[in-house]
Amino acid sequence: MRKIIHCDCDCFYASVELRDDPSLQGRPIAVGGAADRRGVVATCNYEARAFGIHSAMPTASAMRRCPELIVLTPRMEKYREVALQIREIFGRYTSEIEPLSLDEAYLDVSNCSDFQGSATRIAQAIRRQVRGEVGITISAGVAPNKFLAKVASDWDKPDGLTVITPAQVDEFVLGLPVKKIHGVGKVMAARMAEHEIYSCADLRVRSLEELLTLFGKFGHQLYDYARGIDERLVKPHRERKSLSVETTFAQDIVGVDAAKAAVSDLFVELEKRLRRAGDKRFSGAFVKLKSADFRQTTIDRRHDGELSLALFEGLLEEAWPRMAAALRLIGIGVRFSAEEEQMEKSVLPYFREEQLDLFSDLD
Repeated sequence: MRKIIHCDCDCFYASVELRDDPSLQGRPIAVGGAADRRGVVATCNYEARAFGIHSAMPTASAMRRCPELIVLTPRMEKYREVALQIREIFGRYTSEIEPLSLDEAYLDVSNCSDFQGSATRIAQAIRRQVRGEVGITISAGVAPNKFLAKVASDWDKPDGLTVITPAQVDEFVLGLPVKKIHGVGKVMAARMAEHEIYSCADLRVRSLEELLTLFGKFGHQLYDYARGIDERLVKPHRERKSLSVETTFAQDIVGVDAAKAAVSDLFVELEKRLRRAGDKRFSGAFVKLKSADFRQTTIDRRHDGELSLALFEGLLEEAWPRMAAALRLIGIGVRFSAEEEQMEKSVLPYFREEQLDLFSDLD
């Protein structure tokens, strides 16, 4: 039986800012882009969440909900520094660490001998050390597999610890709402509700064939998760499959020539990021466009040769007739030849966020 811990920092970017500036304590704060430049909220503290503010919300909308909201510019280098401190604490107990982002990771402590092998006591020690040494709080979930550990870490936020023992798995899962399953968002939950599926207990009465018919290949996961089954291993090394950069413009881009100029700037940034990524084989390239009225299209083409600005300009010209409108966002990127899907995305120039494999970037 595996012993998995999922650790998730509480309001990570905001917590770091509050730690570094105690005068902000008790006030609603968000970290993200400026409202007058079409910025979005990366994260916010619980005082801000009380107003209905959440991640990915346009900053302008957040300000309307809470005029007193303090919006702070992201400090990615500081967040990476803090993430490295936290990873060092994880490493005291296991080398089996799978980062999901700067602020969360899976740990397999099945072979850890500390605290007589108690995963619960290891999680308690990690949370205590993060609070004492780093100055922020972290929530954790302990369970026999990744699915349940992730659900558990979100069960008692902030600054919580939830443990699901093997003997408790069946009872816990039966009462679990489907919206708690990773991958079940509002749209999927609504689809499930149409078939009177609201909990894992409801999923259990459906055959695998029914779930595959209703939800495609995701039906396999739903079938297993409804029984508390997740055989995925904690994987310390994950291969990035794609890398992209994109810009949300302060003012809409009008005309294909202006769009090409933006692609030129993005291509310079993409080359920088690719040099950081190291020697990787390309399997494709893509351009993403989003119009002022939020329509979106992506042109994706196989490509295993040298990258060039002309390649992305050609993809832009191919995508342009689909939109034929002012653009609020342009993105370009490449896909690598890799077995596991991993996306790193940089939003420029108003907000930059790096995700998924940044623990490895800190090595």
